[in-house]
Amino acid sequence: MKVAVSSDHAGFPLKQTVIDALEALGHTPIDLGTDSLESVDYPDFAEKAGQAIVDGRSERAVVICGSGVGACISGNKMVGVYACLCHDTYSAAQGVEHDQMNMLCLGARIIGSELAKVIVKAFVAAQPSTDPRHLRRVGKIRKIESRELKGPLNE
Repeated sequence: MKVAVSSDHAGFPLKQTVIDALEALGHTPIDLGTDSLESVDYPDFAEKAGQAIVDGRSERAVVICGSGVGACISGNKMVGVYACLCHDTYSAAQGVEHDQMNMLCLGARIIGSELAKVIVKAFVAAQPSTDPRHLRRVGKIRKIESRELKGPLNE
């Protein structure tokens, strides 16, 4: 699977660990930056990873910032991107299985490299459920998304 990986400066120290973990699991990471500790803005890098999902260059993405929160908020502003902040393996797997999450957000200042590796493994190993109750719920999420696209700010 192709997985876009990006980070801001705070996430940069963990980014190579994520890339290495994906490669070790047989996946193809797409490194979308940043490439240093120089201060950058997390929305720019969440958008790069989200755009890779939207345009089909990657099936999923991992975005890393200091807490993971800003990356998650930014990713969820993109149509077709379903970003979740996960600092445990259960949420990383269930987010894909039940909710069709396609962007994993991590906080480099919250978790260490060993935990990041197992979270990433759970994320990429999970497959979306075809259970009707999960599909119904995801359908409702997509209806909210569609309705909000037509909302007062977009008229």
